[in-house]
Amino acid sequence: MQFKDYYQILGVARDEAADNIKKAFRKLARKYHPDISKEPDAEARMKEINEAYTVLSDPEKRAAYDQVGKGYQPGQDFRPPPDWDAGFEFSGEGYAPGDLHGAGDFSDFFAELFGRMGGQHGPFHAGHGAANLRGENHHAKVLLDIEDAYTSPSRQISLRVPNVDGSGRVRLTTRTLNVKIPKGVHEGQVIRLAGQGAPGFGNAPPGDLMLEVHFRPHGRFTADGRDLQLTLPVAPWEAALGSVIAVDLPQGPVKVRIPAGAQSGRQLRVRGKGLPDNPPGDLLLNIQVILPPADSPKAKQIYENMQSELAFDPRREGRD
Repeated sequence: MQFKDYYQILGVARDEAADNIKKAFRKLARKYHPDISKEPDAEARMKEINEAYTVLSDPEKRAAYDQVGKGYQPGQDFRPPPDWDAGFEFSGEGYAPGDLHGAGDFSDFFAELFGRMGGQHGPFHAGHGAANLRGENHHAKVLLDIEDAYTSPSRQISLRVPNVDGSGRVRLTTRTLNVKIPKGVHEGQVIRLAGQGAPGFGNAPPGDLMLEVHFRPHGRFTADGRDLQLTLPVAPWEAALGSVIAVDLPQGPVKVRIPAGAQSGRQLRVRGKGLPDNPPGDLLLNIQVILPPADSPKAKQIYENMQSELAFDPRREGRD
């Protein structure tokens, strides 16, 4: 996938004010609108112009695009970094893959970046009958550690909030919240913070802030729903003869029985030792047999004895 420079498409500077972006869009729309344009590529150019304006006219999308696109050139191979959108506070509740309205009219580049943001969330203008209207809910993706699911800590979370300043330029401000993480929180769970969304109109209450939880990459564990996966290295004799091994988990060590004859790639399930819940998830152990190195005369002798005394051909195993 190639990076799209929306500023270049509209012919505006990266720090251009919102009014000038609108003027540039209108000028290009008059030139390339398929109903009036004589240009041979008018329809394709108009789609590209519409897409660029959809992003740069929306303060939230523009701020997010500016952050993820730093250092990229038009046409350069592009893949958004994992969790690039974590910590951005967006307006609206729509934030699920596939919810993007009109995504079929836009490029794969657009869908990759904004396919998780719902519809268009422009500024709301109160009209008749809106004297008391509840504030809009906001949404943000936050990253936690897997250990947080066990300890239920209070976490200080900083969110980047896009705003338009007096000159019509998008600026990111930061707000910090202290959040109590519920025990047993899992990937994709939404924590609702009442009253932390957009302010209401008149005497109406503010909206809520919805924090969608994702786990940071962990050096040992992978969360799969409420299950916890772990690669478990074992010595050849532990796998061949069977053994009981202590496995360190966030809630403390647990003893696991390795059955005799276990092979690399086998998965063991330990009931109830995954993420806490009611009932708790399971612990999934992926066996990985690790061979000791033949880095000493004694180690080499042991391997030579095995070679001569064990009638074993790994390339014939399972074919007889």
